[in-house]
Amino acid sequence: MAADAAETEYTQGYDFVVVANRLAVNRITQEDGTEDWQRSPGGLVTALAPIMAASEGAWVGWHGAPDETLEPFDHEGMHLHPVPLSEQEVEFYYEGFSNGTLWPLYHDVIARPLFHRRWWDAYRRVNQRFAEAAAQVAARGATVWVQDYQLQLVPQMLRDLRPDVKIGFFNHIPFPPPGLFAQLPWRHSVLRGLLGADLIGFQRDSDARNFQRAVRHRLGHYIKADQIYVPLQEEDDAGSQIPGFSADPSRGTAPRQLSAPAPGSHRVAEARAFPISIDTDTIVDLAGREDIIARSKEIREELGNPETVFLGVDRLDYTKGIRHRMKAYEELLHDGDLEVGQACLVQIASPSREGVESYQRLRDEIELTVGRINGEFDTMGHTAIRYLHHSYPIEEMVALYLAADVMLVTALRDGMNLVAKEYVAARKDATGVLVLSEFTGAADQLRQALLINPHDIDELKAAMVKAAQIDPDDAKKRMRSLRRQVVSHNVKRWAQDFLDRLHHL
Repeated sequence: MAADAAETEYTQGYDFVVVANRLAVNRITQEDGTEDWQRSPGGLVTALAPIMAASEGAWVGWHGAPDETLEPFDHEGMHLHPVPLSEQEVEFYYEGFSNGTLWPLYHDVIARPLFHRRWWDAYRRVNQRFAEAAAQVAARGATVWVQDYQLQLVPQMLRDLRPDVKIGFFNHIPFPPPGLFAQLPWRHSVLRGLLGADLIGFQRDSDARNFQRAVRHRLGHYIKADQIYVPLQEEDDAGSQIPGFSADPSRGTAPRQLSAPAPGSHRVAEARAFPISIDTDTIVDLAGREDIIARSKEIREELGNPETVFLGVDRLDYTKGIRHRMKAYEELLHDGDLEVGQACLVQIASPSREGVESYQRLRDEIELTVGRINGEFDTMGHTAIRYLHHSYPIEEMVALYLAADVMLVTALRDGMNLVAKEYVAARKDATGVLVLSEFTGAADQLRQALLINPHDIDELKAAMVKAAQIDPDDAKKRMRSLRRQVVSHNVKRWAQDFLDRLHHL
């Protein structure tokens, strides 16, 4: 009887399920004071919404308010299944383990990761809740696509609950080298959690290789090309049999398996790169609108019509290299290679994780740096740095892209960096120069940018001067090459490539 009920429930579920930390909508307040929902503007939602509408899709995620439980609801062709989180879970699972442990660890320990068992316990508990929600809404044989580092345990937890579904996972941030990943006390559990997916996607080939090396070294699984042979029964360090997901073995290193396992003793998971992109059509259309073009000219006038406008657009995060960028700019002003009035740096730093202490310190440090530079170099008619700690709608961002002669992307470590691609897509006349950190995923595709090591301040300074003085024909040649890549590889193609591969497995 219970089996029949489960069969009926799965039949009535959804064929395509996305599982993400946040729902695909944001709560808004109307002018009359009533509350409503608005589709999130991000590229992921843009790419997946049409697929969900065409295939009876559901989106599982947190709706953004702690200590509140909402019933599932429909919005613009998507079924939304809210997962409740308590205020303490937001603190421990999200701000704690996700952003205090995993984020710095996965970004090359630019900031020191913190390892707290209570954070890990919350992370595991919340991941289980997401997995149970996905299992509840997925139809029999459905495709479930789990998104990002906050939910790395969900694939195996979901497989334990629903072995009939096809599971994909995409990691939007870098995956660290094995030596750094080894610092994580719960490294084995994270690897096993990810290996519950049939397809594990990463931004860069190097990220996929890092993951495979960690699996080989820590779990001893046989790997051929991008395929990882996952035993149906795994042994812990004491030699007892455990299912695919278990409590974490805390000691020892599994031996490397030198030959392919026997048929029927394993399943295959594939780990490979699928570089994400942007909704290029929207950016290109906005860049052609007369009102946005007029706004871009207005921005330059507000800045005093300098010869060169440098632009940085980032979340306020220590991985973005904002301090390195400002140091290079300050030295160029000191050296006389740039002059206020002739050049201006516009820095958009959108608020990020303001409840986390390290982010509060970063904001204070950057605001003090801006104040010091402007205090020394501002004139009565011009400012050295126009610093804006706000988030802006996409229309204003495209106007800024059109107003900027040079885009500075100086991230110390970044999974992709979609701002670089947005800037390129907006430059329909093939003008403008992109200065791009080699430590971004975008550097793998955007080879005609001026690639730099942001840790090398002299190299960054030289690239900024070159960008300001570049021959227009050289700049156009580079930008045309960059635009061909970005326009032909948009976010919809990324999603389709991933899902096609997942269905093929």
